[in-house]
Amino acid sequence: MAPFSGPRTPAHATIPGVSADPTTIMWFRRDLRVDDHPALAAAASRGPVVALWVADPALLGASHHRAPMRLMFLRACLEALDAALAERGVHLVVRSGDPAAVVPAVAREARADLVVATSDVTPYAHRRDAAVGAALSADEIGFERVGGPWRVPPDELAGSKGTGYLVFTPFWRAWDQVPVEPRITPPDGLTGPVLPSDGLDMLPQGDPPIAAGPSAARARLEEFIRGGAVDRYGEDRDLLADDGTSHLSADLRMGVLSPAQVGRAIGADRDLAATRVPFWRQLAWRDFYAHHMSRHPEVADGALKPSYREIDWDDDPALLDAWREGRTGFPLCDAGMRQMQATGWMHNRARMVAASVLVKDLLVDWRHGEAEFMRCLVDGDPANNNGGWQWTAGTGTDAAPYFRVFNPVLQAKRFDPTGAYVRRWVPELANVPDRFIHEPWRMDEQTQQEAGCVIGRDYPAPVVDHAIRRDEAIARYKDADARYAARREAAA
Repeated sequence: MAPFSGPRTPAHATIPGVSADPTTIMWFRRDLRVDDHPALAAAASRGPVVALWVADPALLGASHHRAPMRLMFLRACLEALDAALAERGVHLVVRSGDPAAVVPAVAREARADLVVATSDVTPYAHRRDAAVGAALSADEIGFERVGGPWRVPPDELAGSKGTGYLVFTPFWRAWDQVPVEPRITPPDGLTGPVLPSDGLDMLPQGDPPIAAGPSAARARLEEFIRGGAVDRYGEDRDLLADDGTSHLSADLRMGVLSPAQVGRAIGADRDLAATRVPFWRQLAWRDFYAHHMSRHPEVADGALKPSYREIDWDDDPALLDAWREGRTGFPLCDAGMRQMQATGWMHNRARMVAASVLVKDLLVDWRHGEAEFMRCLVDGDPANNNGGWQWTAGTGTDAAPYFRVFNPVLQAKRFDPTGAYVRRWVPELANVPDRFIHEPWRMDEQTQQEAGCVIGRDYPAPVVDHAIRRDEAIARYKDADARYAARREAAA
């Protein structure tokens, strides 16, 4: 089933072919807000609405989605959505079970003739929506998908060949030319039948790692703009200790904030200041990877490039554990991994370095790292996480060439020159002199004693030799290319 079944519905238009005043099920997914919400506006324009969220065991039970901090954040976002809906006259109905059974059942209870939802791009979302659509059709209930977690739908950026873009720069040029749509105001009031709800106890309780919901997201966005960070983004975004990033990724992931809202807030609907273009360009990467997964669902399970689907990985469990636990002996990598384990977030520069260490130094299949990030990150997004990992691994769309290998020491010296980020997350290194902070194994014994950091006791030596493993990684990729070319030649 296509990721979008038809043209987007204007904010206050009645969906064609449906009677004037029926009940509509608004099935919330990754769009947990009431403002600037095309699907909700379309549903509310028809009359009575039932607001539904389905706790899908196939998602909540999947290893990629057993992420306690993200689930706590999700619960808080759902609670905020329920409060916003209650202000307008209805409550969020929560049901547990297979959506193909739950959604039609709720529609029958409400005597609804239409279910409206926002699109998604993952292979599972496509299968789920196909099953839900078939079940609804059997009951003669319509199913319409309106909008999506992107700013520009995939069908609007098909490229010159009609198959989308595999390279970011031309995608960005086309994406930037699409006007930012005007705000869709939230419904003033909602009515609808009152249905029983299962509540949210299937999600973990507790304070999420960051404040959740549209109000918190708007506060973060306003601080990012008013504090000037958006204008310094191009210069500061890679500085690990200063952290000049927006911290909006989790809000965008859950849809408590829309990309269009961000665009309007920074002036992208007008004459965007040159200082804000680098940040706007980063938002385009989100759409780029969402469009890519929508068109190439196979990337969810493996490399886009066929020759790299059979790289000879070592997949050493001990090295994977050392990476996961932040004890590889490469301070910047370890700092990033510990930051993620503690907070559910990692600076993007640290993400790239950590990913490169796993793949190119430890020779572990990038899919193990992708899964670990999804189990930990509050902002864990299937398309963006997958795209980022394949970019670093050199296996995906517009990826870094396989021979580009991040040197974790040089990256640390460039983007954490004083070692402040490393010291924050790897306290064993707190008293290591600046000249050794990114290469603590180079300290002599006396310096180690004075710093209270004995290598091999308080902090590990590097688990591998970067120079040797870099050459080995490049050789493995070359070998995979050669074997693939040989197979194609033999089959010709």
